[in-house]
Amino acid sequence: MTDTTDTRDYSKTLFLPNTEFPMRAGLPKKEPEMLKRWDEMNLYKRLREDAAGREKFVLHDGPPYANGNIHIGTALNKVLKDVITRSMQMLGYDSNYVPGWDCHGLPIEWKIEEQYRAKGKNKNDVPINEFRKECRDFAANWIKVQSDEFRRLGVEGDFETPYTTMAFSSEALIAKELMKFAMSGQLYRGSKPVMWSVVEHTALAEAEVEYHDYESDTIFVKFPIQPSSVDGVLVVSDIVVPSMQIPEPPLEMLKRASVVIWTTTPWTIPGNRAISYSSRIKYGLYEVTAAPEGNWAKVGDCYVLAKSLAEKVKAAARIEDWNLVCDIDAESLGRLTCAHPLADLGYDFSVPLLDGDHVTDEDGTGFVHTAPSHGGEDFDIWMEKKAEIEERGISSNIPHPVDAEGFFTKDAPGFEGGRVIDQNGKKGDANKVVIDKLVEAGALIARARLKHQYPHSWRSKKPIIFRNTPQWFVHMDRDLAGYGLNGGASNEKDTLRERALNAIEDTRFVPAAGKNRLYGMIQHRPDWVLSRQRAWGVPITVFVNKETGEILQDQEVNDRVIKAFEEEGADAWFADGAKERFLEGRIDDPAAWDKVNDILDVWFDSGSTHAFCLEQRPDLKWPADVYLEGSDQHRGWFHSSLLESCGTRGRAPYDTVITHGFTMAEDGRKMSKSLGNQVFPQDVIKDNGADILRLWVMSTDYGEDQRIGKEIIKTNVDAYRKLRNTLRWMLGSLAHFEGEDVDIADMPELERLMLHRLVELDALVRKAYKDFDFKRIVSTLFNFMTIELSAFYFDVRKDTLYCDPYSSTRRRAALWVIDQLFECLVTWLAPMLPFTMEEAWLSRFPAEEETVHLHLFPEVPGEWRNDELAAKWAKIRAVRRVITGALEIERREKGIGSSLEAAPKVFISDAGLIVALEGVDLAEVSITSGIEIVQGEGPHDAFRLDDVAGVSVVPAKAEGTKCARSWKVLTDIGADPEWPDLSPRDAEAMREFEARAAAAAQ
Repeated sequence: MTDTTDTRDYSKTLFLPNTEFPMRAGLPKKEPEMLKRWDEMNLYKRLREDAAGREKFVLHDGPPYANGNIHIGTALNKVLKDVITRSMQMLGYDSNYVPGWDCHGLPIEWKIEEQYRAKGKNKNDVPINEFRKECRDFAANWIKVQSDEFRRLGVEGDFETPYTTMAFSSEALIAKELMKFAMSGQLYRGSKPVMWSVVEHTALAEAEVEYHDYESDTIFVKFPIQPSSVDGVLVVSDIVVPSMQIPEPPLEMLKRASVVIWTTTPWTIPGNRAISYSSRIKYGLYEVTAAPEGNWAKVGDCYVLAKSLAEKVKAAARIEDWNLVCDIDAESLGRLTCAHPLADLGYDFSVPLLDGDHVTDEDGTGFVHTAPSHGGEDFDIWMEKKAEIEERGISSNIPHPVDAEGFFTKDAPGFEGGRVIDQNGKKGDANKVVIDKLVEAGALIARARLKHQYPHSWRSKKPIIFRNTPQWFVHMDRDLAGYGLNGGASNEKDTLRERALNAIEDTRFVPAAGKNRLYGMIQHRPDWVLSRQRAWGVPITVFVNKETGEILQDQEVNDRVIKAFEEEGADAWFADGAKERFLEGRIDDPAAWDKVNDILDVWFDSGSTHAFCLEQRPDLKWPADVYLEGSDQHRGWFHSSLLESCGTRGRAPYDTVITHGFTMAEDGRKMSKSLGNQVFPQDVIKDNGADILRLWVMSTDYGEDQRIGKEIIKTNVDAYRKLRNTLRWMLGSLAHFEGEDVDIADMPELERLMLHRLVELDALVRKAYKDFDFKRIVSTLFNFMTIELSAFYFDVRKDTLYCDPYSSTRRRAALWVIDQLFECLVTWLAPMLPFTMEEAWLSRFPAEEETVHLHLFPEVPGEWRNDELAAKWAKIRAVRRVITGALEIERREKGIGSSLEAAPKVFISDAGLIVALEGVDLAEVSITSGIEIVQGEGPHDAFRLDDVAGVSVVPAKAEGTKCARSWKVLTDIGADPEWPDLSPRDAEAMREFEARAAAAAQ
């Protein structure tokens, strides 16, 4: 090979990439500038105008709470929503996003109270509406902060007029929705155990509770069997006589035996009214035959226990030996009653044994101490067996042993003044005083301590208790037929539970597992507790007759309340003289009626957003196409929205429910301040830009828990850099594109292959966006851009694009295809990476009012599809991989510098591959200066790849001279005497270049 000695700089004659689109993104600085541009051009308004008349697609925003900066989970949530609304807009829908905020409730009220305490101020000394105004101002401030943070993420929506639960119009409609439940008979006041925060002085919903480690006292307590109840017991089976003689008949031993319970809440013993067992568990009667001196469990004691748990009880009670006297079946247990272990303190009533499905033999004794004042399952079985209990001559009244401050009441005789939990969330003395009395009564056989997961308020982080309190409920199982509400008339029983379960069946869930989770929660949930004993929220706007407990059902009164709320907000309910104002002229004696001052649980507020947002805004629609939130919202917003809508409209307010998991630290642990492993979206944006954060969101399997940390962010930065460089090269090449079309039939196969791939990708992208499968889009498009384009198509076509004559059909076809690729890729990725794709689009189309976000996804012609061509080129690319693999080794061993110095010999024994290569310039495809194809097996030392059968390569250097312009090594350099240092192709290119330059100079 010889080199030319011509010193002319041919680089200025090449069509090299030329673009101002920078390699370094500089997103932290550039993105705010982009946001400012969008604001100046009023992008949101233009999107709405552009989409006018199209079919609506509505993702309804689950309202975040307005009380702090957003965290990484909130960022993920908002990015997912933004990608959905943007992609649906670009798919041809009118996809409007209206953000919303949840503003009422305990978290904000708690913050204001903290401020009061810091100033030595007492909330009770402040007029309620003055306090509510401070809560309103607090929420308004955080709405502004969060709104700015969401916008910085690139979220596009109606941030000028969002919805808020504290807007007067919202409060009026929330009250109106509550009145629908009252007027239809679904609302009632009852007494039931609820999760109660002594610290915050209010009932809590399940969604307001989280579980933390907690150390509880555990006790094993004897409930003596009442001898009279044994007389009717006829079934005592399978008498077991170990090594000793039973001294007396089993029935007589049973009369002096005790049923043993185990509990982690000793303070609930004063509330005990029953013992639950399970007919699925086998029980036995045990007599203690050996025990240490002074032991609580003594020789001669007889206990009834689950046989599967007996050995654990024996160990806990330090019993040295005992005998299984006999088995006792469920029928016999159901006839027994016990005495309360503290009968001498005034608990002189019978304690029945009740068969309950909730009883298991996993822990304890196989018997569950049942205090209907202090547990949901306890209450449910008590109410279920109420008639049976009363038939046995036992009172079914439920006591109220613990008050709102956590103190024992007169319903806990002997313990009044004892406290379960104090105002700071610390344990009181209730457990100690109860245990001491049980020891004194000889009722304890063992005690211990147990660390376990216990419910805490998610706001105060303090443990809660279960206590029986008067609250407002919505019936889950009351038949609603005849109440004039839309619903399942075809059902045998039209209840709120059945409506909700039917609605779940009609809803699409992404991921599908969400359906079973929500279904199970609705199927087994108790009646819906609506009331909270707080100040900041929408009140339960009903009046109750003091004597009868009747709820006033007067539409005129309701209308007055709604009108007042529209004008003054819910503060109108708490204003002086409110009762008289609303009842005047409608009730003869207003003094006979109480105005309820409890407020609604905030989940009712947010559950009503469909009513005061979707139904009230003409730019939206009801029901929503999509609700999207974290998986915890199966018991939160998805749940309350479903119940509210089914109770008032007979169906769910959504067609699809999408859930995402929680965001964990890089090592899989939960993020926490103490571990120092938190990742803040504000920091990611400051260091790398919002598009990097969005790319992370799009790359995750969001339906599961995700991870984020420094290394994961770095991985996404690297991926982004490759994508950006691909866009940059396309933009640089398109600087030479003048928009000239090329007939598809005249295009080389390689260009037609790329158009075929666009057809395939178009179908995949559209389907994946509709399936909300963003990870698939990112993975597919990134692989396409980095592997099929950068590493293959662009690499092959660089010689054509840079060196071919201006008039070359091949060059013009390549540019036209790159233009199609650019438009498709940038628009497809625009919902995910709105800043970067806008920057790329404006680099290509720099008009003042131009934006990629007003464009739809391009319509890719179906006739571009060519499966036969794709199959052929799959074979060609397989051969190419063998060639490039061989050249890589040759380059590493310094046999060649670049692939253009090579002209390898390729041996092919596969007839199918030979056919595929006919008419293909394999040297061009392999970026070599020449190639010799030989049919047959190559030598044994030829290069091969295991996964490409029938192909082997022997490297060889190209013969000839290096073209001074294209650097190819060819034997026909100088064939054109006017250009002795160029190939004929490059000589023709120079001739055209100079002719165009001359024409431009004239």
